[in-house]
Amino acid sequence: MSLFERYLSVWVLLCIVAGIAVGQWQPGPVQAIGRLEVARVNLPVGLLIWVMIIPMLLKVDFGALSQVRQHWRGIGVTLFVNWAVKPFSMALLGWLFIRHVFAPWLPAEQHDSYVAGLILLAAAPCTAMVFVWSRLTNGHPLFTLSQVALNDTIMVFAFAPIVALLLGLSAITVPWSTLLTSVVLYIVIPVLIAQVWRGALLKRGQAAFDTALAKIGPWSITALLATLVLLFAFQGEAILRQPLVIAMLAVPILIQVFFNSALAYGLNRRLGESHSVACPSALIGASNFFELAVAAAISLFGFESGAALATVVGVLIEVPVMLLVVRLVNRSKGWYERGEAPCRC
Repeated sequence: MSLFERYLSVWVLLCIVAGIAVGQWQPGPVQAIGRLEVARVNLPVGLLIWVMIIPMLLKVDFGALSQVRQHWRGIGVTLFVNWAVKPFSMALLGWLFIRHVFAPWLPAEQHDSYVAGLILLAAAPCTAMVFVWSRLTNGHPLFTLSQVALNDTIMVFAFAPIVALLLGLSAITVPWSTLLTSVVLYIVIPVLIAQVWRGALLKRGQAAFDTALAKIGPWSITALLATLVLLFAFQGEAILRQPLVIAMLAVPILIQVFFNSALAYGLNRRLGESHSVACPSALIGASNFFELAVAAAISLFGFESGAALATVVGVLIEVPVMLLVVRLVNRSKGWYERGEAPCRC
């Protein structure tokens, strides 16, 4: 992992402090940035989000979809956990913790918004960071690539319907036009730009492609941190009033991470997949495409919403929690392989 990636939580904490300070000391310029909108899309943030997402999507090779059949059991587990379990379990956890367990300590007017942010976070499976987690567990590289390519393909079509369904079940109304606009802006267009750019770079050779990735890699984290400073400039007043909100929002996210990773890991073992397949399968189910979640939350609900804050909490805990999951699957390799049935592929 790079220095930025390893200490992402530290940078996020610094951005929280910087954003709150800017919002308190210079509210005028912050509000002016917030008003730079077209069709409810904030232009500075929209640009930052493209800079954040496109370099990550450059790593995705949709040609890897041809590899899906080679480990269909692991792919099946990945799809089941990511699309049939994860969003729905998060909606349940959000309802339980936000509307019941922590309800007396959270602002009542933000309950729906917090739940919406948690749903957005869970409905976006991890894209780029899963390559890092897989490498740290000696995961099967082709399986990792194929499951990411398949998840991204599904996300183009399934993200909006699943979010709309779960928000509807949670009694949260979001216009379909706004949701579809977010999908086009933050999934479809970045995927197309990334794939055209990827093709152009690969025509110059693999070495040129790798060099370009190394140069633009820091763009994503830098744009993410800049977005977080703006976000917390708007959120600062609410956080200063209730500093424990972040800790309360972290609880359902943490439960979901450990539940989904354990479920995927156990199902792969039960089905006889190798440890090198089970690890990336479990890790993609546990982590999130938080860049997309943050973008969609801001677009749908605004800078000052509880939804935006909830997605940022996902960013805050992503790296330390996922490193813990990596450690657990590495240390349990002996246990996993003792119960692994022969794979009849």
